[in-house]
Amino acid sequence: MIEKYNAVRRIPSFDVDMSSTLKPASFLNYAQEAANIHADYIGVGFDSMHVTRKGWVLARMHVIFHRLPKWRDHINVQSWHKGAAGFQFFRDFVVFDNESREKLISATTSWLVIDIDTRRLSKFPELVESDEKCIKEDVIAEQAPKITMPKEAVPECVAVRDVTYSDLDMMGHVNNVKYTEWAMNAIELDVATTRHLKELMINFNNEVKAGDSVELFRHKEEGEDGTLVYYIEGRVNGKSSFIEKLVF
Repeated sequence: MIEKYNAVRRIPSFDVDMSSTLKPASFLNYAQEAANIHADYIGVGFDSMHVTRKGWVLARMHVIFHRLPKWRDHINVQSWHKGAAGFQFFRDFVVFDNESREKLISATTSWLVIDIDTRRLSKFPELVESDEKCIKEDVIAEQAPKITMPKEAVPECVAVRDVTYSDLDMMGHVNNVKYTEWAMNAIELDVATTRHLKELMINFNNEVKAGDSVELFRHKEEGEDGTLVYYIEGRVNGKSSFIEKLVF
């Protein structure tokens, strides 16, 4: 019987911000590692995929932050593969306070398999056609949504990031976590440090590599209830590489 990834970890000082609260990107690092370890466990990890020149890429993510933990808190991180449809593979995550069992973070993700050499989508029938390796349990029932810049928006360019050594991962492209770091840096510091980030949604549209220059565009909307919504889009040579929606 397939079991969930299940690990307890203590929040270290280097994963929190100036208010001693877990950074959103730090959770994404935890999720990435959980996905890697659990993929190994069910036989579709990096090494086994690499033999056939295939690799996983994250396509979409939706995260709900019920409450962000603090420095020194102990959390329980869980993850599991929950099924597939066509070229998409779905994985959920949930984080609990390890003592009170309060749910802190819920997340769902959509993944694709690519041919490492051609960078094109690749079929993976071994996992699509198997229910033995999945746990059909939803943390968030709906798939991570498609994000687009609102039609009426006139986004402003707020930063330009040149891709360098620390941005790159084993696949030779910008690591998915870096985009959220860039997005959080693209909003006002007082918002990032004093407002509760409720939701994070991101679409990864095109690969970004070493030497690329990424223009970051920002559009902000404010609801009548005081909710702030930011759209951050990264573009390389005018083409969207990612778009992220942050709800405070």
